[in-house]
Amino acid sequence: MNHPRRALVERVTTETRIRVELTLPDDAPSAASIVTPVPMLSHMLTALAKHANMALSVAATGDVEIDGHHTVEDTGLVLGSAIDQALGDRRGIHRFGCFSLCMDETLVDAAVDLGGRPYLVFDLPAIAGRWIGQFDCDLVKEFFGALVVTGRMNLHLHLRAGGNAHHVVEAAFKAFARALRMATRLDGPPDSMPSTKGAL
Repeated sequence: MNHPRRALVERVTTETRIRVELTLPDDAPSAASIVTPVPMLSHMLTALAKHANMALSVAATGDVEIDGHHTVEDTGLVLGSAIDQALGDRRGIHRFGCFSLCMDETLVDAAVDLGGRPYLVFDLPAIAGRWIGQFDCDLVKEFFGALVVTGRMNLHLHLRAGGNAHHVVEAAFKAFARALRMATRLDGPPDSMPSTKGAL
């Protein structure tokens, strides 16, 4: 496995132009350069980079004159692809990660499996149909749904307490970041496959 584990992925469509460059958690000092036309998304990606201890650069433009949907979803697609690319064949990683993150009255649990099978369980009912300023909170599910598919990961997000929409969204991103940091950590012999099947 090459060190540090890096990736650069670009996606260009008639709706969006997204470029993501990253170095996996703990392979380089945390650094964020985030430019998107959706301020809440930029805020969350900056938090993700910090709490995953990941170097992350995101440059995104999109048809936000319609709404933020395409930009948020496509950023999730490209970020997931970059994580997948940086992980390579996934040998030597811890594979699993979990974190319970509190933020004032809010508590969110995140659990990640980098086993190669995409699946999202999104249990954050307090933000359904809610808005944070001009940000539609329903796009949080679209972001993570896109990310797990291209990132080939299983992600569970569960709200345990709280209801402030900003706190719930921020706690979800930070909990995911911490769980991802744990799951991507190198663990044991570098050529070992973290599965009894011998493949992911």
